[in-house]
Amino acid sequence: MTVNLNRLSHFVAVVESGSFTAAADRLGLAKAAVSHQVAQLEKELGTTLLVRTTRRLSPTATGQRFYERAALILRDAEEAVGAVSAETEIPSGTLTLTAPLDYGAKVVTNAVAAYLALYPAMRVDLSFNDTVLDMIEKRLDLAIRAGWLIDSSERAKRIGTFEQYLVASSAYAAKLGALSHPAPLAEAAWIANGALKAPLEWRFARTGKETSILGKALVTADSTDSAHSCALAGIGLAVLPDYQVRGDIAEGRLVRLLPDWALPAGGIHVVYPPSHFRPARVRAFVEILQRMEKERGRVAG
Repeated sequence: MTVNLNRLSHFVAVVESGSFTAAADRLGLAKAAVSHQVAQLEKELGTTLLVRTTRRLSPTATGQRFYERAALILRDAEEAVGAVSAETEIPSGTLTLTAPLDYGAKVVTNAVAAYLALYPAMRVDLSFNDTVLDMIEKRLDLAIRAGWLIDSSERAKRIGTFEQYLVASSAYAAKLGALSHPAPLAEAAWIANGALKAPLEWRFARTGKETSILGKALVTADSTDSAHSCALAGIGLAVLPDYQVRGDIAEGRLVRLLPDWALPAGGIHVVYPPSHFRPARVRAFVEILQRMEKERGRVAG
């Protein structure tokens, strides 16, 4: 069977847009033309790909599986065309990416500013979100993830690391008094970051020695940003990434406790969609971000 890429693109647009009307607007075509192409595709395949629910069109189980493959095929086709013109190495089009809220606000925005300064014809679509998004469904060029990757099958590249700091407001740090060992912290008030798998279990290390503590949560926050806000408000202790709190520590809004005791470091990764070709727009941005990570690493601690 010969694959008609136009029909695939019509079908993918309908699934992602949720209706023939929205898909037609996205493609710049008449609604009837889009509907006809999808109907012909279903006829050729001999199966139903879409069903109408109360408010929108949704793929059948077969349609969903077909959509996932079709989206990959279209992306590969687009990138094959891009590969031909990649000899110029000039980024073009729109870069689409996602990053965690905290890292996005503190680091990625600066990388985007540098990127646009170098390539003013580019456009960037950002999604700062602590939810791990489906890169194919959202048509993302890359995802930036901070921490520890769960899915080892992902096409990922580690471009940097970050330290985790135990911090508190100066007022709360004064209540704790001088600390030389993590043990007393088991009785302190903790701000648990619900975005972490084990937000109250921490392993501290110093000169070959390790000790673990289990904290008691006074407040449980649903994101790193909200845990950060609670720490600034003086509620209790929090473990936060260095890139988020270094400025607060330098300006006295937060105090780093037990700086001689290290917590496990995390990684900064760029994750790519399943494709063999990476457009110039992606490579150029990753180079900028990686350079910034190297510079950031020199001043960590």
